[in-house]
Amino acid sequence: RAAGRRSRRLFDIFVAEIPWTVSSKELKEYFSRYGSVQRCQLPFDRDTGFHKRYCWVKFSTPEDVQNVLQKDPHILEGSKLALKQQIRRRRSQRKNQSE
Repeated sequence: RAAGRRSRRLFDIFVAEIPWTVSSKELKEYFSRYGSVQRCQLPFDRDTGFHKRYCWVKFSTPEDVQNVLQKDPHILEGSKLALKQQIRRRRSQRKNQSE
């Protein structure tokens, strides 16, 4: 699990409040309007088979991230998405904080 948490820090944006009916492909298409999307990770609940209504999105450039963050609100299928920029820390900063 720790490896999974670590990899999520590499994503640029955390998106919440995603409608149940929206797929990973639709999210990638939506965010591609603002720049080049490298990856969209939409986790699923094994028990229910539905996604967990949040995802992480990785863009190619910092400019793409800024394009997304400048637009508000983001609405998909009538629901307002909640976006939060992921803060990337350098390894040296993480090491200093853990000491």
